[in-house]
Amino acid sequence: MRYTHRFTVRAPLAKVAAFHRRAASMAAITPPPIIVQMHRAPVELADGAEVAFTLWLGPLPLRWQALMDQVSDHGFRDRMLSGPFASWVHQHRFIPLDGQTTEVVDEIEASLPAGFSRRVVALGMWLGMPLLFAYRAWRTRRLLEPTTQQSDT
Repeated sequence: MRYTHRFTVRAPLAKVAAFHRRAASMAAITPPPIIVQMHRAPVELADGAEVAFTLWLGPLPLRWQALMDQVSDHGFRDRMLSGPFASWVHQHRFIPLDGQTTEVVDEIEASLPAGFSRRVVALGMWLGMPLLFAYRAWRTRRLLEPTTQQSDT
């Protein structure tokens, strides 16, 4: 299965890349009611870094462990080592459109696990991807784009 999502944010490449390299940013762009509980992660992602976390979907815990590589100012890749899918590779790409605008591209390739209940959970997550990434785009813009302040004159 493949999924691609892209959006633009009015922020320079360096700011977008630095934000996404911070492990804490994952929780900041994950929509409620999903709760991200980090177990192990570096402050900033680097090649070879392993990240372990639990996604809480209400009372359902989904444990996930991923390996980061290809980390650069233009993106990174996370590969699931263990988690709800049989396989998961997520390429994050940041493309400068001009000095103040960056395109964020997420490309995911995944496969469903064996077993009925595991397959149902993973398929449910997969079907929720458009909503998840629409929220991530909205939240990223809210956090990174400059705000316009109006004066009281």
